[in-house]
Amino acid sequence: MATVLVVDDDEKLLKMIQRTLVYEGFQVVTALNGREALDRMQANGPDLIVLDWMMPELNGLEFITSLRAAGTNHPILMLTARDAIEHRVKGLDSGADDYLVKPFAPSELLARLRALLRRYEVADKDKPFTYAGLYLNLKTRETRRGERKFELTPREFDLLHCFLRHPGRVLLRDSILEDVWSYDFGGEDNVLEVYIGYLRKKTEAGGEPRLIQTVRGVGYMLREA
Repeated sequence: MATVLVVDDDEKLLKMIQRTLVYEGFQVVTALNGREALDRMQANGPDLIVLDWMMPELNGLEFITSLRAAGTNHPILMLTARDAIEHRVKGLDSGADDYLVKPFAPSELLARLRALLRRYEVADKDKPFTYAGLYLNLKTRETRRGERKFELTPREFDLLHCFLRHPGRVLLRDSILEDVWSYDFGGEDNVLEVYIGYLRKKTEAGGEPRLIQTVRGVGYMLREA
């Protein structure tokens, strides 16, 4: 389930976009300006950003410049009432991946977001996932921690992949089950806890510190202690 950061100083529009995306199965984080959005980026690690151009404190172009200068490559869909060609060119040249003029139909917004996610998934499909010494390669199915290789079952591999796609972010228990099992797990209520135990045993077999942390009453997160 992808997480979308929506940034707009129009609270009415912000809530409409949030409702639309949540209804379609996205997790949504919101911010009212660019500076607040930078804080949300660090705390939530979104997969995709929907960004207004004209905002107080830090506008959309300034936000993108700050993000790209830090080496962050999140896909960005820019929203704006500016529909002149030169404005579209400026927005795209600033580092935005797509551009949608207000007012817009919610169906077009969703279609553009899905297209952006597909584009980035294709671009990154052969790129290994790494975090704090953990390494996972989708193409070769290789997994290791540091120089120590370890073998995973297909389900364990998918679970580790889920965590490595969202390092540092709290993942709700139900979100993990939907991502890894699609809720088809034979009715065993503790199946996630069991597989978390399997994964911890294999990723910590060399005496390494724990990376898969329990967030009590909420879920789990991949984070260095």
